[in-house]
Amino acid sequence: MAFVRCDLNIENNNRSHHTELNGVERLIVRRGQTFTIILYLKPDSPEFRIGRTKLTLIAETGPSPRRQSDTKVSFSVGDSTVDTEWSASAITDPSGNTVSVCINSSPDSPIGLYSLTLTQGKQETNLGQFVLLFNAWCSNDAVYMRNEKKRQEYVLAQTGQVYRGTHKRIRGKPWNFAQFEPGILDICLKILDENPKFLSNADKDYFSLISLSSIWTWTLSQLPREINSNDDNGVLVGNWGEISDDGVHPGEWIGSEDILRQWAESGPVRYGQCWVFAAVACTVSRALGIPCRVVTNFGSAHDVDANLLIEFVFNTDGELISDDSIWNFHVWVESWMTRPDLGIKYDGWQISDPTPQETSNGVFCCGPASLTATKEGELTTVYDTPFVFAEVNADVVTKLQLSTGKILTVRESTSSVGRSISTKAVGSDERRDITHKYKYPEGSKKERQVYEKAQHHNKLQQRGEKPGLNLKIKLIDNMVMGSDFDVYALLKNNSMESKTCNVKIFAKAVQYNGKRGKPCGYASGKLEVPPGEERRLPLRLMYDTYGPVITSDLMIQVSSITFDESSNYHRAEKTIVLDEPEVEIKLMGRARVNKPVTAELRIKNTLPEPLKNCSFTVGGRRLACRRSSSVMYVLSVHIQSEAKGRVVFRPTIAGPTVLTVKFNSNKLRNIKGSVKVDVTY
Repeated sequence: MAFVRCDLNIENNNRSHHTELNGVERLIVRRGQTFTIILYLKPDSPEFRIGRTKLTLIAETGPSPRRQSDTKVSFSVGDSTVDTEWSASAITDPSGNTVSVCINSSPDSPIGLYSLTLTQGKQETNLGQFVLLFNAWCSNDAVYMRNEKKRQEYVLAQTGQVYRGTHKRIRGKPWNFAQFEPGILDICLKILDENPKFLSNADKDYFSLISLSSIWTWTLSQLPREINSNDDNGVLVGNWGEISDDGVHPGEWIGSEDILRQWAESGPVRYGQCWVFAAVACTVSRALGIPCRVVTNFGSAHDVDANLLIEFVFNTDGELISDDSIWNFHVWVESWMTRPDLGIKYDGWQISDPTPQETSNGVFCCGPASLTATKEGELTTVYDTPFVFAEVNADVVTKLQLSTGKILTVRESTSSVGRSISTKAVGSDERRDITHKYKYPEGSKKERQVYEKAQHHNKLQQRGEKPGLNLKIKLIDNMVMGSDFDVYALLKNNSMESKTCNVKIFAKAVQYNGKRGKPCGYASGKLEVPPGEERRLPLRLMYDTYGPVITSDLMIQVSSITFDESSNYHRAEKTIVLDEPEVEIKLMGRARVNKPVTAELRIKNTLPEPLKNCSFTVGGRRLACRRSSSVMYVLSVHIQSEAKGRVVFRPTIAGPTVLTVKFNSNKLRNIKGSVKVDVTY
């Protein structure tokens, strides 16, 4: 049989394989699912008959394809396909001019770029290339997900929300994953190809990196390793200190596209922090076809000595002198897949963390840790389950080191860690709390017996308050960046005797990862607190004091300590997240394909000083320009005035998308807003 040409039937195949968002320039299919190519015969070709005309197809991937590693497979064209292996069937058009060949790939095939060859006898013909991805729509694939709405969200959604702040002040920030933008899939495949283990022995290790038998090993252990650059030529360089001029502040990024393109062009990108690492990992996973979501853990413990305890040791001046820490928030990813190494019980969401915190087996990566194993406390399961368990469920012990060197335990808590664990809801921008997926309800057991005393103590039990002195930080509403406001050390006496106490209250700028900065407030005093009553010590936080030291996280940590006459020590702490002004976005007219549309932008200066070097950065999937961003500069904005701007963009594709705006100035940085845009023809 001789033929004129091969039609890879790209448009129809890509649509049926849910890859049409990648475009129709090349064939992109998902494993374990059939796709059809069409062979056009020469007019004088012998009649093609199934069973008589012997045709063999060869599919190859990787630098050194081998049958032993399933990176090279050959299979005959028969009269039917088989769901569980590479196979092909053919149908001849009644005219006799074309043959439709239906090809099924194995659901546990290595993913990547394939070449397809047709052989007939000694004659070989190259039919072209195709990309093979994981398939959440195939029940035989390790990443199979039953629910279509979830597949749309966790594989196909190109925008999302990343949550930051504290468990009481949670803020969702928009992120453009951009996994279907031109060239992004190739970059993600390049990340796969440049895995250091693969490069060290490409012929031997290619299959082990991306096959079903160790899909979780590569995707969730090696992929996080490739997102950070600590051990190799990974995508992002982490920085939690002063950001120098040789890189971009982590808060500046609004999506993964520019990061991945920059990495592909020039190597590791400066700089990232946890939400950037996680969001880029999510982009790569979704691009390869793996269901993935970004998860934020508020009150995230960093257990340095791996004893499942966060031990805070303070001196009598209120200074922390131990190494354990609790981040105000920490962001990682969950990926959906089976765990053949652990058993069916542990299938489902797997926790993986690309942020370089601690080493695992000598490299900076964390996971995959089964979500089920984490909740059940089954810490003997791989990988890094003890570390993840401590992040969400460690006990916290607060201790005081006296001037004599003696250390006293002053407080124990089982509910300070792992709060409001959050991810974006399926099909909407609402936040979904998934704390119950990580652990059982806090407070399910009584923490102490209640004193058998007067009715006063019975009321304390009903309210869940502790006997003795209780110290906490009291905040006010509407703490806006630029304003002056009060915070309070609130001391309540739940004993039957009056107490006289020395109280100190401190304020320091703090980063989201718990790293303390410079002080910005202090007050002290002596309070006499009658039984059953409360007193407060105010601390005025002035913008002139906190403004110069606060970071772009807009966080201030307020702590207080108190001693009574018996030298009983108490400590309280709370992190403030200041409100930031909102970016207002107004579309002036309907958005249509290839038609200009104007957006009006404005933001109010809430600071008691002018803003200088102001700019709006505008981006959106196929809205502004090829790199999805444009910058508009505003010279200055006076006190209580508004920065205003107008941007004209020209949508290039119909459908829903998101216009994202970021405002920067010398004083207010990384203020972000977004608006949904429904593009029509």
